[in-house]
Amino acid sequence: MKYNTIIFDLDGTLLNTLDDLRDSLNEILILKGFSPRTIEDVRSFVGNGVRNLVRLSVPTSCNEEEVDQILMEFKEHYSHNMQNKTRPYDGIMELLLDLYRFNYKLAIVSNKYDTAVKSLSKTYFGSMIPVAIGETAEIRRKPAPDSIFTAIEQLGSNLESTVLVGDSETDVQTAKNAGITCIGVTWGFRCREVLRNAGADYLIDTPKELLTLI
Repeated sequence: MKYNTIIFDLDGTLLNTLDDLRDSLNEILILKGFSPRTIEDVRSFVGNGVRNLVRLSVPTSCNEEEVDQILMEFKEHYSHNMQNKTRPYDGIMELLLDLYRFNYKLAIVSNKYDTAVKSLSKTYFGSMIPVAIGETAEIRRKPAPDSIFTAIEQLGSNLESTVLVGDSETDVQTAKNAGITCIGVTWGFRCREVLRNAGADYLIDTPKELLTLI
């Protein structure tokens, strides 16, 4: 066994969250009199934290206080609607069941805010993924390696045995900063070219391909 610890990104890797993110975002944008955003807008904006998603979605004329208010309202709406349309990608549940049965140590590390990460992980994956870490005031978000180190510590593992699986250039850079291998997935929010150019160690097109690399 080359690796015994698999750390996954959440949005765009395990779960397709775009519809619920867009719906909650547009609910607030329309209430504020702003233009709604498309799925492709949201796809391109996600990956660097929810505040960045809001900042990129509102008019540039909005000041930081307005952004903070919209962020608060978005998080409140999303917290009650983040499971409406969100689903695991095809093959993910089968992959996780295999990894769980083979006694791999599994974790989620995400730039989504921590309460949402923990809620989604518990709802969709239960005890299969015991560690789920999102953005908090105490842990710098990716591409800083802090969340990777925290997950490894909580799992009782080490860097040499760990691989990060993600769908974005942020994930690739996070793995580099942590000194671990990165496997890029092409079914998520970024295309193959972006992941290749970012320097992903491997690329996979389906979840089951992961088993051939670990």
